[in-house]
Amino acid sequence: MKKHHPQQLEHSPTLNTILMVEKTLRDMPRGAMTIAELKRTLPRKVNHNMLKIVLDYLDKSKKIDITINGINWIKE
Repeated sequence: MKKHHPQQLEHSPTLNTILMVEKTLRDMPRGAMTIAELKRTLPRKVNHNMLKIVLDYLDKSKKIDITINGINWIKE
């Protein structure tokens, strides 16, 4: 019988992808950045679903704040 893991992902972002998104957000000028702006600013293309997973991780780790206006870096 197979064990079912509800949170298991078929694909997960690599550490390099997480660090790239984190650095881009940390280095952005003050103010909110939309997901579309973030995608254009990233040095490499990132799949939209992978980007959402990375943003969820950064939000849960209290490094970013996601509001209706966009994404803000809050961790110093």
